[in-house]
Amino acid sequence: MREALALISGACDTAVGELPGSTCLGLHAEAAFGAIADAGLVPGDIDGLLCSYSMTEPHLMLASVVAEHLGLQPAHCAALSAGGATGVIAVMQAQALIAAGHCRHVLVVTGDNRLTGMSRDGAVAALAGVGHPLFEQPCGLSVPAAYALIAQRYLHEYGVPTTHLAAVAVAMRRHAARHPKAHKRAPITLDDVLASKEIASPLRLLDCCLISDGAAAVVISAPRAVPAATRARVALLGAGQGHTHEHVSYAPGLREFGCHRASALAFAQAGLTPRDIDVAEIYDSFTITLLVELESMGFFAPGTAGAAALAGALDLDGELPCNTHGGLLSYGHSGPAGGMFHLVEAVHQLRGEAGPRQVHDAALAFVHGDGGILSAHGSLILGAA
Repeated sequence: MREALALISGACDTAVGELPGSTCLGLHAEAAFGAIADAGLVPGDIDGLLCSYSMTEPHLMLASVVAEHLGLQPAHCAALSAGGATGVIAVMQAQALIAAGHCRHVLVVTGDNRLTGMSRDGAVAALAGVGHPLFEQPCGLSVPAAYALIAQRYLHEYGVPTTHLAAVAVAMRRHAARHPKAHKRAPITLDDVLASKEIASPLRLLDCCLISDGAAAVVISAPRAVPAATRARVALLGAGQGHTHEHVSYAPGLREFGCHRASALAFAQAGLTPRDIDVAEIYDSFTITLLVELESMGFFAPGTAGAAALAGALDLDGELPCNTHGGLLSYGHSGPAGGMFHLVEAVHQLRGEAGPRQVHDAALAFVHGDGGILSAHGSLILGAA
């Protein structure tokens, strides 16, 4: 196992779910100041700021707006846009800034109040441009429909039942039931998933991620710049990206998505393999998303992840405890902050702070973000430092 590329010195996420009166900038501030305090730092120590985009606060220079709102004047300030992969890719950018000597402490923060700050029609309109303007939009493609195409192909190619999709939703809800902040905690069954409203065949309502308010932030620090702290430090050991397409009609196939390359690069850099991982926090915008990624990244053989989920492999005492906070399907999804929730949960697991959802002796964590239609991918491997 390699030495740390950087340290995650602080992490914080806000309340998640329906947060009346919340604002994009207010959520950013809560998560940001929480992460800075968690790192044992003060705002003046932050010399780099990376944030994402917002649908409720669509500004051309959101990072500058966030810096102004937080009272920061960083040496480096930028907004990134890679959908649900933004948080992971921003961590990689932060590490690069540290390695180049430009920064010592980089704040990465994402957040939005999509549930209470947008109307249903506004949310639909904001995502209407996802499909290819020539080959997909004229056919009325939506984000759920695009993932449904992948699900249809997956079920056909491997000859597996829709209960394999439903098993993922049930497993995520079991995890969320142990988290006091989760957006949805009420237990669900396979029958509940299969009986829920059809959104885009074969995906049903409970196969789809939530829409939530919330924010999350981490501080990425140079290893020698972290002050003595009461909390355990988390090391960034490996990272990688993969980008094969933007539009689903250009996707190369079920096993050639960018998650395969992203994870392979991260494991190679860390000197580890999927079998070494104690807990995984993997992007789950839809149930099919998690199945495809688990298999593409080498955690399960092609076509077997659903059966493994049915057998309890993703549970706390399973072969691969996965999305121990409940993931996007049950914990919450607030745009790019959705992927950051996965990262914060990994930090809590490696610090031993996860309470009733704690994975025993968790020392190595895998975190993955996915943007678009399985388009942009970023993988991180973290270790208890």
